[in-house]
Amino acid sequence: MSPRNTLHGLLLPLLLLLPFLGACTGVRTLSEPVVHIKTSGGEELGVCTDYGLVFLGRSARSGPAEVTSWFGDGPSIEKVVIEPVGGPIYTASTEIRLPDCTLEFRSPKAGETLWVHGRDAAGPWKEKVVVLEDPRIFGLVTTVPDRLRGHPEYIGAGVFVVPEEREHEKRLAGLVSGRILLQTKDGEREYLAVVGPEHLWRLVARGAPDRKGWIYREDIL
Repeated sequence: MSPRNTLHGLLLPLLLLLPFLGACTGVRTLSEPVVHIKTSGGEELGVCTDYGLVFLGRSARSGPAEVTSWFGDGPSIEKVVIEPVGGPIYTASTEIRLPDCTLEFRSPKAGETLWVHGRDAAGPWKEKVVVLEDPRIFGLVTTVPDRLRGHPEYIGAGVFVVPEEREHEKRLAGLVSGRILLQTKDGEREYLAVVGPEHLWRLVARGAPDRKGWIYREDIL
């Protein structure tokens, strides 16, 4: 066989593999840190960070739960046990490494734009919000998107700082915890309440998850 024919024989299998290699890359990169949590008491959302999973425990504060995360090729369901972190936040350990994000420890300022990321049966969604302030409120509050009204299952949706045109670098500033109605001279004013950086530090105090304990599965990694 001539050198040219030998080279052609080696290149052909590699060219045929390229579409599949590209697909594998997509599976690893097309993912979201927002997860769905199902407990004996209901449903809520949470976010997986580089310091572990964080959620508010509104549907249950102890016992078993199911955590559904999404990778490029579909969902993965993990059985977990709820663990208190302290204050209003909870965590749980998973057997596999979930898509995660970094934490934002700077408290957003009034007028700053943030993005709420969540998920429902139709898929992922996001809504723009603006940070507000009120002397009667301690903590992070924002405007209220219409999507979040009447949907208690959206509790725990992630509130992110997103660098301009770099959504893949978004950093978690807090979790949606509910709505606040306050009386004003002109009637009522509504705020979206967010459990923010003043509480997320508790997750860091626990330390990062033990990556040696993770199980690596070929179907997702």
